[in-house]
Amino acid sequence: MTNAAAPNAALERYNAKDAEPRWQQAWSEAGIFTTPNDDPRPKYYVLEMFPYPSGRIHMGHVRNYAMGDVVARYKRARGFNVLHPMGWDAFGLPAENAAMERKVNPRDWTYANIATMRGQLQSMGLSLDWSREIATCDPAYYKHQQRMFLEFLKAGLVTRRTAKVNWDPVDHTVLANEQVIDGRGWRSGALVESRELTQWFFKITDFAQDLSDALGGLERWPEKVRLMQRNWIGRSEGLEVRFALDHPVGTQDLIETIKVYTTRPDTLFGAKFLAIAADHPVAAALAGHDARLQAFIEECRRTGTAQAAIDTAEKLGHDTGLRVRHPLDPSWLLPVYVANFVLMEYGTGAVFGCPAHDQRDLDFSNKYGLGNTPVVCPEDQDAASFLITDTAYDGDGRMINSRFLDDMTTEEAFRAVADRLEEERLGGAPVAARKVQFRLRDWGVSRQRYWGCPIPIIHCADCGAVPVPVADLPVTLPEEVSFDVPGNPLERDHAWRNVPCPACGKPARRETDTMDTFVDSSWYYARFTAPWLQDAPTDRAAVDHWLAVDQYIGGIEHAILHLLYARFFMRAMKETGWSGVAEPFAGLFTQGMVVHETYKDAAGAWVQPSEVRIEAQGAERQAFHVKTQAPISIGAIEKMSKSKKNVVDPDDIIASYGADTARWFMLSDSPPERDVIWTEEGVQGAARFVQRVWRLVATAAGANGSDAAAGAALRKAAHKALASVEEDVERLRFNRCVAHIYTLANALEEALRNGVPAKAAGEAAGILVQLIAPMMPHLSEECWRALGRTGLVAQAPWPQADRALLIEDEVTLPVQINGKKRADVTVPREAGAAAVEAAVLALEPVQRALEGRTPRKVIVVPGRIVNLVV
Repeated sequence: MTNAAAPNAALERYNAKDAEPRWQQAWSEAGIFTTPNDDPRPKYYVLEMFPYPSGRIHMGHVRNYAMGDVVARYKRARGFNVLHPMGWDAFGLPAENAAMERKVNPRDWTYANIATMRGQLQSMGLSLDWSREIATCDPAYYKHQQRMFLEFLKAGLVTRRTAKVNWDPVDHTVLANEQVIDGRGWRSGALVESRELTQWFFKITDFAQDLSDALGGLERWPEKVRLMQRNWIGRSEGLEVRFALDHPVGTQDLIETIKVYTTRPDTLFGAKFLAIAADHPVAAALAGHDARLQAFIEECRRTGTAQAAIDTAEKLGHDTGLRVRHPLDPSWLLPVYVANFVLMEYGTGAVFGCPAHDQRDLDFSNKYGLGNTPVVCPEDQDAASFLITDTAYDGDGRMINSRFLDDMTTEEAFRAVADRLEEERLGGAPVAARKVQFRLRDWGVSRQRYWGCPIPIIHCADCGAVPVPVADLPVTLPEEVSFDVPGNPLERDHAWRNVPCPACGKPARRETDTMDTFVDSSWYYARFTAPWLQDAPTDRAAVDHWLAVDQYIGGIEHAILHLLYARFFMRAMKETGWSGVAEPFAGLFTQGMVVHETYKDAAGAWVQPSEVRIEAQGAERQAFHVKTQAPISIGAIEKMSKSKKNVVDPDDIIASYGADTARWFMLSDSPPERDVIWTEEGVQGAARFVQRVWRLVATAAGANGSDAAAGAALRKAAHKALASVEEDVERLRFNRCVAHIYTLANALEEALRNGVPAKAAGEAAGILVQLIAPMMPHLSEECWRALGRTGLVAQAPWPQADRALLIEDEVTLPVQINGKKRADVTVPREAGAAAVEAAVLALEPVQRALEGRTPRKVIVVPGRIVNLVV
């Protein structure tokens, strides 16, 4: 039982500054958010994507964590043992960059930020189990990550090889394809280069089929996220076709064919060229004798390996002079180009170009004058006049200009080509074979930087790559570090790098690459289930009990990288015995961003909202600088960002209005999957509702009326709101929950004016308080005490809706005359057909439509519709 003082239930203003820290202390002292693993109640695991400790939380954090907290508090009240933990995604380049700029250790900068942000989150009143707090930069965490790396290696899920990688020349590190945005590094913004480096890879492709198939079972994921993952995995069924070179190339192991993987063999009669990657063996064989080709290959290498960068770059090629024979007509020769839009890592490193039906091929063909021949005609077009100029047609239709395929559908043509080429022979082997291909590539996890989890490998000249013994884990980062020279400081730290080989004892060196920080966030949800373990990454019983996470909440920007990697990691943990669960997140919700107006002064400099005063409304709105009174121009509404200074500090809002006001506004303004526009007027409206609820509850606590009808109506409104909020919380429709609560507040206010009896007022006010408790927990505790209730509302069971009160006494039916709707009629639910007919004929719209005529027949379908036949 809390010792928090009960407030005077008079009509004074609710004081958030006094109440909020007092109730936070009461919850902490009661330990009600600390979750035991052995609780017999049904489990519920709610988790928001954990934050990067960049310095301070922002309003996006407030929205994200408020949503999760509503679910956690609601499920706790419904009798679940709720796990709602918090941690820090603490490794990464921002800390390293900050260390270089501020001349501090990344560790010191990171932990100082964690302390600040922890305090800010606690001021929000979140029902978090802080006893499970983790930071990914803590050796107690990454020790277990290193152990799993070694076990993945032993299980064949980790490999090391030389590969083309995306190199960020500013951050001096490798980037995964997903971390290259429009050809630039996702953090530095620098144009990415292509390099060949020896890298460590997680073999995510081993699970490509399962990762794709299992998406169908993730029914509580947004369809757009499942589609994004499905497209990224990119499962395709196609044909691997061998094109015979007109003249073999190469001085050793003569190359006689070029393999092409295609998902559209039906379009082979539209082929105009063959394009190969700059790293293709044919290109390599020719480059030694062709300086222009070698220069072109070098130019291609200055483009990143990410598909997005390739798609947006100008399509360029080099004619090798080689020709290949068309697989369906050996007398037909196609030119072979080295092209900058073909990657060796995708498919076979070669494509056939069908310009009429692929936009990339069309752009290339138009540039080099190769022409196009349409071979698929849409069903709604005339084949005789169907032409392609600047826009390729990539849809289905009927085959044209395709010899034996003409007039087939594209599906029929696919099968016909596959059947024929599988029977044809080239050099004693089939010309083609059916094949399933994936766009997904193995996950390169090597990063050339200091502030990351060290890869637990020691390189020995005699023994090769030797795993660090488990007893020697964790491999910790050196305490002292210098960033005076560009590049990875671990390479220069000889005392840390040079160690004896664990296998033979000879001088060896540590792996100086650290792991991609997406590894850190790929299993933290599993560690939360038993973070106190010192000798193992997880407690198998705990992880199998808690996972999958019942409700995961985070931004859509993580739809591919983080979620896909986490799904892989869970499977890898299952393979190595650390989990019996394959999917990490049963339910996923992606919330919208928090956006705000932007402001600029006369010089074009961005101005912070706190420095702006707004006058008037609508078209008359004007902005002025609060200090100089100079006019300020109002710009577009955009995502809050430091660069445009359109940010609002949560601390300022909490200090001015209280955490509950901020939470309420974030939950009420718009559907949670959409962006929320932060406005001062909206926050002030939320603050007014806080005071209104306080006054209503205080008034209800002293109600002593006698209007029984008002009491009955209020009970019905309260239980209807209760049932509606239950339904909408389950569906994460928080803004609709807010609307139901407003409706109940209005009903309570009206009932109090009408002299509602004390019992009905107390019941409705109690329900109102419990409905706002997940959203405005501090206010709800204060109101709970004002009503004279004992204990904490945070520990109170959820009220039970009286289903008898949810049955509507009246029903509204559409009225049709000769099949056309003319009106609606509201009648008692139990009204008979004669009463319904009388009510319908009395309606003015029906009388006007009848024009004095008597209906030949009136058909009443109970509870559904009324039809008049005239």
